[in-house]
Amino acid sequence: MWAAVKVRMKFSICNELFEGWAIEEVFHTAAELGYDGVEIAPFTLADSVEAIPQSRRREIVRAAESSGVEIVGLHWLLVKPEGMYINHPDEAIRRRTRDYLDALIRFCGDLGGRVLVFGSPKQRNVHEGLTYVQAWEYARETFAHCAETAEDAGVYLCIEALPLRETNFINTVADAVRMVREVGKPHFRTMLDVKSMCSEGKPIPQIIEEAGDLAMHVHANDAGGRGPGAGDTDFREIAAALRKTGFDGYVSVEVFDFKPDPVTIARESLAYLRRIWEDYRPDS
Repeated sequence: MWAAVKVRMKFSICNELFEGWAIEEVFHTAAELGYDGVEIAPFTLADSVEAIPQSRRREIVRAAESSGVEIVGLHWLLVKPEGMYINHPDEAIRRRTRDYLDALIRFCGDLGGRVLVFGSPKQRNVHEGLTYVQAWEYARETFAHCAETAEDAGVYLCIEALPLRETNFINTVADAVRMVREVGKPHFRTMLDVKSMCSEGKPIPQIIEEAGDLAMHVHANDAGGRGPGAGDTDFREIAAALRKTGFDGYVSVEVFDFKPDPVTIARESLAYLRRIWEDYRPDS
């Protein structure tokens, strides 16, 4: 039985919502709205993070510090460059993907981030000609290698469960937990995406409890892909379940419907999350 733990929940927002904005402007706006952190999709900065020099990395860190927000980490890891695939039957493609994940991990460490969320549904589907077991083993090998890089960099690589409509590989948090346990490396964990959990067909509090302390991060969104509070998904039981497990990572707003505009979505999402978590924030 989990003991209830009272923690101050920290809220961040994913930067791809702010289409076309300079990352410095995203940091400034997120801070003004009251967010604690920003989560970065690397494809919004460059086609490859290997093209981002150390001088620019230091500029990004200074911009976040100047605005007063943390860089939480990275997500949407393999949108660019093209051709990445963690469990492709071609060993050369797997090796290239592993090497680029290593580069992303080091980039995250350079920015002071803590988590990398591996979603990337199209870069992990069970490839034609492979069995699920073969695809699983190739993915496990990739993650095991990258988990060691993550440990060296002081960050955590987190596998994200995604629904069957998006990918045919690792569709439930239970699947993700199984992969984490088989990899068996301390810097390889999982995370919780509300939209995806809504598709599993079992109570979300049960999913959260089963993940326990293997879950390092949360993506907050409505079942329909809008911001938290913009649809029918009730976050009260989600907040209660996270409190029960003692979760102390970031709850990060990630949306897929960018209407009406990023500032409105960001403001309303944070206001909703703060109302939901108000009872769980420590007295000031």
